[in-house]
Amino acid sequence: MEELNKRYYGIREVAELLGVEISQLRFYEKEFPTLKPRKNRAGDRIYTKVDIDHLKEILTLVKEKGYTLRGAREYLKSRSLAQSENAKMIAKLQEIKGFLQNLRDGIEREEL
Repeated sequence: MEELNKRYYGIREVAELLGVEISQLRFYEKEFPTLKPRKNRAGDRIYTKVDIDHLKEILTLVKEKGYTLRGAREYLKSRSLAQSENAKMIAKLQEIKGFLQNLRDGIEREEL
């Protein structure tokens, strides 16, 4: 697989890069709500590195791991929910850490 060094890629480039037909990319766009490539002024789809990585993940789930389209959608959705929960937990832990650091700093000032 060639290295991605451009900001945007056309649908033909992405299809060649991933070894799939253009129609398959359009189909996956309809089947996976999380896949939303932007469109330029002419209405042509333009893919970012993030879009391409997402497509690679979808193709891996469907072609290599044997997921159905529905199963791949559910897997990606559940993973997304888990990441969201993890992000909330991290934010809460950072808030607690800040509180504890402020508490420590206050105690250190009192000892001086």
